[in-house]
Amino acid sequence: MNNIVIGILGSRLDHQGLGKRRHSRWRPSIGILMHPAFPVDEFVLIHHADEAELAGLTLRDMRELLPNIRLTAYVVDYANPWDFGEVYSQLHAFTRQQRFDPEQNNYYVHITTGTHVAQICLFLLTEANYIPGKLLQTSPSAEGVQGKLQIIDLDLSRYDQIASRFAREAQEGIAYLKSGIETRNAAFNSLIAQLEQVSIRSSAPILLTGPTGAGKSRLAKRIFELKKQRGQVSGKLVEVNCATLRGDNAMSALFGHVKGAFTGALTARTGLLREADKGLLFLDEIGELGLDEQAMLLRAIEDKVFTPFGSDRETSSDFQLIAGTNRDLFKRVREGKFREDLLARINLWTYELPGLQHRLEDLEANIEYELQQFTRKVGHKVSFNKAAREQYLAFAHSPRATWRANFRDLNSSITRMATLANGGRITEEGVTGEIQRLRYDWGSFQQETPPADEVLEGIDHFDRVQLAEVLRVCRASKSLAEAGRTLFNISRTQRASNNDSHRLRVYLQKFGLSFADLA
Repeated sequence: MNNIVIGILGSRLDHQGLGKRRHSRWRPSIGILMHPAFPVDEFVLIHHADEAELAGLTLRDMRELLPNIRLTAYVVDYANPWDFGEVYSQLHAFTRQQRFDPEQNNYYVHITTGTHVAQICLFLLTEANYIPGKLLQTSPSAEGVQGKLQIIDLDLSRYDQIASRFAREAQEGIAYLKSGIETRNAAFNSLIAQLEQVSIRSSAPILLTGPTGAGKSRLAKRIFELKKQRGQVSGKLVEVNCATLRGDNAMSALFGHVKGAFTGALTARTGLLREADKGLLFLDEIGELGLDEQAMLLRAIEDKVFTPFGSDRETSSDFQLIAGTNRDLFKRVREGKFREDLLARINLWTYELPGLQHRLEDLEANIEYELQQFTRKVGHKVSFNKAAREQYLAFAHSPRATWRANFRDLNSSITRMATLANGGRITEEGVTGEIQRLRYDWGSFQQETPPADEVLEGIDHFDRVQLAEVLRVCRASKSLAEAGRTLFNISRTQRASNNDSHRLRVYLQKFGLSFADLA
């Protein structure tokens, strides 16, 4: 393997006078070639156009020191060496022109010389793997003109302290996205862990799907706050429910309008996309947007430009989009109600948030969270007594608790009980009244009372426990097939035919039930 060093000419440190005395002083670029334990086969010297004389002298001294070394000079000509954008752009162009071959060569990037701006840019380019190498630092030493040499491998897994710090920060980010709630649901925890990485590393659109009340809006706000904490955004969070946008109002609200664009447009309007510049735009229920608005939104996402309603001049906005929906957008595309190209653009990072029925193991933690939020809001602590807590949890986990509005139902339920709790204690009486209220609300959505709960009362405890879980899964599933896949998740992989629907249908028929009874 050949060792190839990439470095910037140090206009001060590599200078040390142009006369013979320079050979008796430490010069970083030259000193690298003086370490027997670190043979250098090639040196790529980056220098400014104004430093041609010093670069020529340095390259001649290198050749004199190592006659067989391969030397390459690369000229940059940025007007302001302290301008990050300009310096990074030209050094990035340098990396694009090189043909790196890490299978045959070891690359080392010397970051001791050059301005601090250039050193930082080289570090960033190496960290991002534009230069597939390691960092090289040198420093003066009393041992001689060669100085000291240190190799820094950017593989952070080799630095336990740094790696553990990054791990702690990641865990803090995950906890923040979960609002500090200690969730147990494995699928949800995995989803949030990946979302934390995406939130920090990407500015591409994020699509949050799931039933109403699953927490899409709250999660979008937490993503924004996390990105703001980490310096990822400098603008604000702009939220809108697309279901409230209709006709001219939709176009105007999103993209703005000029004065006189339509009847009643007495003044110009900036528009939500422009307000979200350098920040985050959360479009909830994006499936409700009209096709014209979808077309303009697609261009705004891809090109960062759009035309306000009634204007003939483009405006720009650099925002990140988070979209939310409880609809099947693929179905909407098939129906001609959603643009396929827009779906393809926002479907890069898609996360389906499970409803409360699919996260019952997280119910207790969320109850505590809601109580804490209520305490912060009203200024005094509210809690359950032991019997009331057990009573509420038993109902909350039972098939009778459908949690139609998911976490919104839970929030409303806890708020009602906490508000009516005398002395800050929720009692069995309060829980009984709340259960009656919830069952009445949920029952109002049903044509008639399903017979399933009555069946539970008339069978042995052994069968009752099993049937109760089957009923819970069925009620939380969109179809008989989905429920079957969930219930027979292990045995179905060991059978020649995976007719889960038939197996579940037969089981329900034993108790005189059908999947339709549970809808």
